[in-house]
Amino acid sequence: MTTSVRTDLSEFLRAGRARVTAEEAGLPVGSRRRTPGLRREEVAVLAGVGASWYQWLEQGREITVSGQVLDAIARVLRFSNDERRHLYVLAGLNPPLPSPPADPSIGEDITQLLDRWLPHAAHVVDQYWNFVAANDVARAIFGWQRDFRGNCLVDFFTSDLYRGRMENWAETAPTVVATYRHEMTRRLSGVEDDGNTEIVADLTARSPEFAELWSRQQVHAPMITTKTLDHEYAGELVLEGRMLYLPDRPDLTLVLHTPVEGTPTAERLADLMAAARRSSEPAGGLRLVASA
Repeated sequence: MTTSVRTDLSEFLRAGRARVTAEEAGLPVGSRRRTPGLRREEVAVLAGVGASWYQWLEQGREITVSGQVLDAIARVLRFSNDERRHLYVLAGLNPPLPSPPADPSIGEDITQLLDRWLPHAAHVVDQYWNFVAANDVARAIFGWQRDFRGNCLVDFFTSDLYRGRMENWAETAPTVVATYRHEMTRRLSGVEDDGNTEIVADLTARSPEFAELWSRQQVHAPMITTKTLDHEYAGELVLEGRMLYLPDRPDLTLVLHTPVEGTPTAERLADLMAAARRSSEPAGGLRLVASA
């Protein structure tokens, strides 16, 4: 632990103690205190640790710290989930996974975010890569007008859209699997989540290719991808894809698709949407011919 981190940890814990009154902690108010908040000894008693050990922690000394003890201290100091994660980092431990949102529904804030990306395509997936929302351009590109459902990972290995129409499917598949594993451990769901277990077990049984790739134990953070799509009506579309995290919704990921400069993609998408507005029929589907 560096001197800077020790100082940050000490100041963070002292500030936390100062914010909690004896009454809030369930202690007798007693006589007037010289300083606001709890004493070190009181935090130690309430957290179930030794007074000397807590003093050493607050001083940033090199001592053994467990997540269970940090959780007890965070509880006594009435830390929020964000403050608890920050305490873990300062103490040199991997922070706990983020807590699920109180309201997991897709609200107006998400739909407005998608619509603000217009005239470009954007959609949202949940922690299992299930499709949960998309703007009109994404629906037109990927043929989601009539039926918006499915799972990105499952569809990649089982849908003819990918298996039969993506020229470099075999080269892209390892990256897709490695990215899913990365997201699985980063997400609030974690590796032991039943949703992840079900998806992996289902794909392992249905797809020998997935089973072999999953056994490689490869992990890769999301990267920018370039896809060339052969759309039924718009023709060739070249899009740059990017995954973005939503800090206030750790259970969701925003996927943006931007026309690549130097290609007629933007104009063709504009024509596609104009045609869709003039007709009650869906704007078609695509044939995915390349991805990098």
